[in-house]
Parts: sequence; C-alpha cells; structure tokens
Amino acid sequence: MKPTTRVTLAAVVTGVAATVGAAGPAAAGTVPVPVPLGGVSKALDMELPRLGAEVPLLKPGAPESPRYVTGRLLPDRTLPQLPVTSGLPGLDARAPLPHVLGDGGFDHLGVTAPAGDLRALSPGLSMDAPLTAPDGGNFGLPSAKLPQAGVLTPALQSVAGGDLGTGPGL
Repeated sequence: MKPTTRVTLAAVVTGVAATVGAAGPAAAGTVPVPVPLGGVSKALDMELPRLGAEVPLLKPGAPESPRYVTGRLLPDRTLPQLPVTSGLPGLDARAPLPHVLGDGGFDHLGVTAPAGDLRALSPGLSMDAPLTAPDGGNFGLPSAKLPQAGVLTPALQSVAGGDLGTGPGL
C-alpha cells in the first residue's frame, strides 16, 4: 500500500472513531468514568470494590430577551437570567463486606445513584434609572425619582434517586 493511501485511510478511521466517540456521550448527556481496579485486585489477590461514575455535561440555554416597559428608561430585566441544563453525577459502586452477621447474612453492598436531570437559572438583575421618561408637560425634560433595583433569585430544580442493596455476591 502506498504511503498516501495509508495516511488517507488512517485519517478516515480516526475521523469516524472521533465522531462515534463524541456522539455517544453527548447524546446521553453524561460521560462515563470507570475506575479501573482490576489490576490491583489481581496483584493483591483479594476482592476490591468496583466503582464507576457518570459526569454530566453542561448545556447552557438562551436567556430571555429584555422586556421594555412603558414609562421606564431601562428594560424590565436588565441582566437576564441564564438557563443551564445539566445532570447530577451518577455513581455505581459494589463493595465486599466482611461477614458481619455470620455466614448466612450478606457479604456485598451495592450503591447505585443514576445521573439525574438538573435545571437551573442563574441570578438576574432588574433595575430602573433615577429618571422618568421625558415628560411633555415638563418641556420634554425627565423628572427625578428614586432608583429601583431588584435581584431575580436563582432557581434550581432536580429529582435525585438511588438504590442501596445488600446481598450475597452482588
């Protein structure tokens, strides 16, 4: 095979692998993170815990546009809130336990907490200038007034869940 053919084939295979690898986690919204402890388990000749996690990907949304209100110089939401969609990290752990309750009891503990959806809104700011809109009765000049400022509170919404189980040989 010619060197140019090899380079072209390697570029195509690399591109396909990168596309498949990027599409998998992005479609799910999380990136799996396995913790490899198999080598340590064989080296120590004992059963070690199995761990795995899922790290969520942040997805920022589009903020709402400012709303102009009659009689105000600045828009209603001067600094709009930014919506962010993500997930809670997931965990999957299996660990051996000593026979605490004798031989007939359980010898493994399993914890599973799947990645959950998380929706958040960043804080925002709503304020108004210390002047009114131009007034026709006052020769087109604005009048003075007290400035107004308000903080739009952040919001956080999620539902978390998990399972804890014990048993022989989980």
